[in-house]
Amino acid sequence: MRRAAHAYAVNDPMSERAPSVRSASIVVQRRVEWSDTDASGAWHNSAAFRFLEVAETALLDRLGLLQDVYGRLPRVHIEADFLAALWHRDLVDIELRVAEVGKSSITYEIQIARRGQPCVRARSVAVLLDRVGGQPVEWPSEYRRLMETAGPQPEERLSEG
Repeated sequence: MRRAAHAYAVNDPMSERAPSVRSASIVVQRRVEWSDTDASGAWHNSAAFRFLEVAETALLDRLGLLQDVYGRLPRVHIEADFLAALWHRDLVDIELRVAEVGKSSITYEIQIARRGQPCVRARSVAVLLDRVGGQPVEWPSEYRRLMETAGPQPEERLSEG
């Protein structure tokens, strides 16, 4: 009978994986403003995409990447599922997480929630360009490392009062 080259016991440290690394993420809090609503007083679906950009900007700023990539990171795909209506002055949490970093792309997963209830789930893909209006370029290794491993960043919350 042939033995496996490496047979580790269940509790053997050699068989345990490194602790899971968490990709960069952030929670940004905003209110649904008058300009975000339609004639019924419910928010217009385009507001979700503006909120996504607010959270993306905050994340890139926290990671120290905003000044370098601003204007060179156009969105190439976006999709959203609208699960519940939001209304003028609702307070929402916009959670954005890096889901994947490709050669030149970045994919975000977004959830917009009111009092913990998901109202929108979205996914967005952007591509890094060599210059504004230029060609796709590979992510620098340090940027990739930050986006893939930086974990949750300090939240941006509104204060009451």
